[in-house]
Amino acid sequence: MISNNQEFDMFISQHRWAVLTTLRAKGSASSSLVAYARQDDALLVSTPGSTFKRKTIEQDPRVTLCIISNQEPFNFVTVEGEAQIETESIIDGTRAVFANIESVGYELPENLPDWLESQQRVIIRITPGRVSGVIR
Repeated sequence: MISNNQEFDMFISQHRWAVLTTLRAKGSASSSLVAYARQDDALLVSTPGSTFKRKTIEQDPRVTLCIISNQEPFNFVTVEGEAQIETESIIDGTRAVFANIESVGYELPENLPDWLESQQRVIIRITPGRVSGVIR
């Protein structure tokens, strides 16, 4: 389980969009909307390797992932944790992220290994620490 609160844990498993916040070198926050997937007790984000979020995570692994509902009343669960950048053996993680967003029209690229290489994709693996949220 990611959260001891079963309602939060179920919410994390049932949703697909989140706001990932990382820390710049001077301590200010930088946020971006991402798709994610759950893999056991970790959360995965697939992103091009040249993104600012990768650079900030390499400088400071502390992140916050605020998972949001897809419709009103816009419930959310926030996962604070540490992230690591994975550059090897990322096919399964990438498949998991695409499987989570498939129902809203995103399709896994045909030649996944070539696509991953051309995009210089990485997986951001988030190990949860603190979990909080509001579910109405």
